[in-house]
Amino acid sequence: MKSDVVRLFQTLPHDCGYYGGRVAQNLVIDPSAPHLAGVYGLALTRGFRRAGGHVYHPHCGSCRACVPCRVAVDAFRPDRSQRRCLARNADLELLIEPARHTEEYFELYQRYLLGRHRGGGMDSPQHEDFSRFLYTDWSPTRFLELRRHGRLLGVAVTDVCAQGLSAVYTFYDPAETARSLGTFAILTQIEWAVREGLPHLYLGYWIAGHPKMDYKRRFQPLELLLHGNWVGFDAIDES
Repeated sequence: MKSDVVRLFQTLPHDCGYYGGRVAQNLVIDPSAPHLAGVYGLALTRGFRRAGGHVYHPHCGSCRACVPCRVAVDAFRPDRSQRRCLARNADLELLIEPARHTEEYFELYQRYLLGRHRGGGMDSPQHEDFSRFLYTDWSPTRFLELRRHGRLLGVAVTDVCAQGLSAVYTFYDPAETARSLGTFAILTQIEWAVREGLPHLYLGYWIAGHPKMDYKRRFQPLELLLHGNWVGFDAIDES
């Protein structure tokens, strides 16, 4: 990304959201840039991610644990466990809707955070937190609804760019854990990207061995951005 196209800012040090006792920093594309929507897709290919109106990349002084990752969707083939997940959720209706705030969405979001992230600092959201975190005026965001007989079970917040889909966040009914809705949402987003002729599904950051982030290795062929180049997951040395 050329420095004469966008300005980058570095955040102040803050507590790492993944490892206690570590300090994190991010690079953030100027959120006031009038052409932010136009550079966002390219930013995805350079390892950036969106949260609300901010497009950021981890830039920590002593840690490189967060590795940008994406799925090459045309080559993806679900494994046995993923095929079972698809079959288990074959009764769900899938709807792609504009990103917006509704009481139905917010109530599910509240229950998800309380059930899955209790004590994590996000489990008492306000209405404004919902839109501030999940979408913004310029973002190319859609809500992929997962419904059964009309009842909302999950929402996969997805950005749609020419470079691919970006899986921004998924929230779902914490009482439906047997369905593995997080996995199902990713599988459905992969199918969505294939239908649209898009090359990749961006999954944010992979962290080796992290209990909440290492699951992304299950979606092969996974590609990682290392030293400025996208490489296949099998090219890394985890020893």
